[in-house]
Parts: sequence; structure tokens; C-alpha cells
Amino acid sequence: MESEKRKLEDLIDMANPEAVFSEVASVFFTLFPSGDFAPVSKACLDTAALFRGNYPGYRECNIHYHDLKHTTDCLMAMARLIHGASVEGRPVGERQACLGLVSALLHDTGYLQETREGSGTGAQYTLIHIDRSISFMERYFAENDYSLEEERFCRGCLRCTGLDVKIDGIAFESPEHEFLGKALGTADLLGQMADRTYLERLPMLYSEFEEGGVPGFSDAWDLMKKTPGFWEFTKKRFAADLGGVDRYMIHHFEQRWSVARDLYREAIENNLRYLRYLLERHPSDYRNYLRRGGLMELLEEMES
Repeated sequence: MESEKRKLEDLIDMANPEAVFSEVASVFFTLFPSGDFAPVSKACLDTAALFRGNYPGYRECNIHYHDLKHTTDCLMAMARLIHGASVEGRPVGERQACLGLVSALLHDTGYLQETREGSGTGAQYTLIHIDRSISFMERYFAENDYSLEEERFCRGCLRCTGLDVKIDGIAFESPEHEFLGKALGTADLLGQMADRTYLERLPMLYSEFEEGGVPGFSDAWDLMKKTPGFWEFTKKRFAADLGGVDRYMIHHFEQRWSVARDLYREAIENNLRYLRYLLERHPSDYRNYLRRGGLMELLEEMES
């Protein structure tokens, strides 16, 4: 009975990056009891340092949607998909799993500004952030003795996070590479939309879109009105372009937590249900009904 009441947010303190890193390690060692997690562990520490402003040559993250929280949300979803697929009989090798997890950690590093990039925020790179993330990944791999083959592998995975990217145009090297690329594209979307503060973060996302020159939205409320449509688009992308790999998520929850439900899908549907309530009942004062995580207070400070 207790498992029937569990929600995604009850499992791990997703606001604590170190708690996420610990859970990812637990999932990894479930799959590879004698495995070498050191490359992923180092990438976790380096990514946290990067976003916190403690990485040589880079400024602290100065945006509030594509931040460290978003990265760890994506990482956790990626680990769960890899585990769920293995449970269901679609395993990947240890090194490939490591590369998939490292790809999740580095997938949005393109939003971080180098020290010499002093104007504006990282949001100005929204439309080119994937190319910038790949450039960071290439430098990081060169500094940490990854091979050129591994760099190419992760480049393909990072490309899968682009919403306008034709997945079937990516030259995957193997079925396992294709799975991990599609898993990363899926984890990126699941992680952010299932976040319990997703609705509070949408005005932050609009601010990033505005600075980054992303067309199609007149203001934050307009973005929120279009979010249910984005979820419909996302479900179609899961099924058509991303190979339906989201179906593996339920197998992770069943084995790891004894919960035979897809808690990501449930969390997203709950977010969308509340969003529709706001759209119908509170178009003029919706911010008063979005108070999780202190994000509305932060937004008000940014606007003042």
C-alpha cells in the first residue's frame, strides 16, 4: 500500500546534487558490481564545480532553468533508463554506460560562460548551446585521457538532445550507441518536465528564451499556455524519434523501489494538470499559486 502512494519526489532529494550522485553510483553498481565508476564520479565533481564557479576558466552558472539542478535531473533520469533497459533485457557495456552518464553531465555545459565572456548571461547561447557543450566536452575529454572514439561516441549522444535534430541522421556506431543517444534525449525531457518545480521554472525558461533570441513566445504566460502542447509534441517525439525508450523507466522503479509505475510520467501529468488549472482559473495571478522552491521570489528579485 505504501508503494502505491510514493511519488517521484519522495525517492531522492533532487535538490541535493550529492544525493543524486550517490544514487547514480548505487544504480551503476547494481549493474556492474565490480565496475569502475571513477570516470563518472570525477565528471560529477567537475560538473558541480563548473556550475558553482569553481572550474578554471569559467564563470558561475548565472541562469536558473538550465542550471546544475537541471543537469542532475537529466543525469538521474539517464541512469534510471539505463538500469530499466538492462532489467528488461537490453543491457549496455560498462564503459558505454559510463559514457552515457558522462554525456548527461556535460550535455548543457554550453550555457556556462568562460571567464572572458563577461556580458549578459549564458542564456544568450541558447540556440548554439549544443555546439558549445560539445566543444567543452572535447576539451574535457582531451584533458582526462578519453579516446577520440569515446569523444565521437559522446558527441552523437549530445546531438540527441536537440529538439530540432533529426535523430535518424546521426551516424550511430552500434545499437547500444543509438540506445544511449535516444536515452539521453529522453532523459533530458523527462528530467525537466517531471521536476516538482517545473512550473515555477517556466518563467525562468522564458527569460532564457528572451535573451537567447528563441522565437515563438510573447511573454512567460504565453510560454505556459503553450506548454501542454509541448507535452503532446514530446510524447510524439518519445515514440517516433527517440525509439520509445521511455518505456524502460517503469522497470527501474519496479526493481529499485518496488513501485510498478512510471513515476516520471505521473509527475509530468500532475504538473500539467495543475498548469491547466492555472490556465483556466488564474491567468492574471498565476504566480501567487507557484511557490515551490522560492523560485517566484527569486524571479521577483531578478525583475526588480
